[in-house]
Amino acid sequence: MLRPLHAYFLTSCCCLLLISCASSQPKTIVQSPQAANRWRDPVANSPVFRQSHTGFALYDIEKQETVAEYQSDRYFTPASNTKLFTLYAGLSLLGDSLPALRYTTKGDSLIFWGTGDPNLLHPDMPSSRVFDLLKNWNGHLFYYPHNYIGKRLGPGWSWGDYADYYQAEITPLPLYGNVVRFTNSNVSPRIFKDSLRAAGWSDEFKLSRDEFRNAFFSTGWPTKSFTEDVPFLTSARLTAQLLADTLKKEVRIFPKVPLGHTFSTLYGLPADTLYRRMLHVSDNMFAEQVMLMCATQLDTDNAGTEIRQSIDYVKKQLLTDLPDEPIWEDGSGLSRYNLFTPRSIVALLQKIYAKVPDQQRLFGLMAIGGKAGTLKNQYKSKEPFVFAKTGSLSNVYCLSGYLKTKKGKILIFSIMNNNYIVKTAEIRRETERILTEVYEKY
Repeated sequence: MLRPLHAYFLTSCCCLLLISCASSQPKTIVQSPQAANRWRDPVANSPVFRQSHTGFALYDIEKQETVAEYQSDRYFTPASNTKLFTLYAGLSLLGDSLPALRYTTKGDSLIFWGTGDPNLLHPDMPSSRVFDLLKNWNGHLFYYPHNYIGKRLGPGWSWGDYADYYQAEITPLPLYGNVVRFTNSNVSPRIFKDSLRAAGWSDEFKLSRDEFRNAFFSTGWPTKSFTEDVPFLTSARLTAQLLADTLKKEVRIFPKVPLGHTFSTLYGLPADTLYRRMLHVSDNMFAEQVMLMCATQLDTDNAGTEIRQSIDYVKKQLLTDLPDEPIWEDGSGLSRYNLFTPRSIVALLQKIYAKVPDQQRLFGLMAIGGKAGTLKNQYKSKEPFVFAKTGSLSNVYCLSGYLKTKKGKILIFSIMNNNYIVKTAEIRRETERILTEVYEKY
């Protein structure tokens, strides 16, 4: 009798164990993944994203937790999402007002050099205090161009885009946005008014420039009013000529000698004025110059600056706690060398949110769905709910920022798409569909 009783006891124990496991299993293995997948699946299972490289991260600020992830640890080309890193650098290293010019005096001579501030004579920005200082100086003016030791274009930029408006050159003292603005009846700066030539007929009107000189040419003929910007080839000599022409006084170049750390700084426009334009219209030139201004702030001895210095400083001193090391090469995102992960961008946006706790100010800097910037024609709603930065290159579309749900919850998101072959408009629409669902149902 002992053997049957023993067998019966063992069988009963096994049944109880199986029943116990079955009753607890849905809570830990089935239900929890289902809850997590609620916001991941629209991205992971999207037929539009099927052949692209896609990553997604969604973070709840109130809960302080990530509520959805899909390939968020993978690296992506971020395009202009890079400007979020540039914004954080500016918020961390620049004050409320932009350092616009450094200068020193010797007798009746004013020796001045640029900080990277891009606002002087810029056609789309308010007047700069720098112009008033130079215009009202009664003595000699000397421009010192030797404080910039970087190159005119960023690493990984497309060499063929040198004449496109979005790839203006990097300089320590930009003038006129480092572009020539052509309209039907005007050329600015006027020093280039005789530099435009017709280069033949084409059905499409287009302006361009010789790669290695400031000779501009047009093909076709404009059929309507137009405004088009073409970057000019920069040089220290041209900077002095442009200033002299505008100020109506001589501007000479100062020789390359050590300037030391005794100088004055002239502060200009509010920093938010620059950040807002940089993020709203995705101004590449402004982004690069912000990083150069950050490098100048670090260069207290005027030893020489380049953008790489500020990138390295911010990475090593301010961003060591990101989930994944950012591969960060320029300020604008024009470089194909940049690589970030969605979860690192979300972590960066948490840092920005902590640094700018005023939601009205922070969200006003971003492109605003249905209202302003590169998102003006998307996410249309009575009350804006997406405040973000777009990022576009060929076969790249990324969107990262803040989302305010119908229930008033603030979420941080990053959705990144690379290597797709469908039209970008399809990727953009699918991204909008997914984020709108989060807005309505989270």
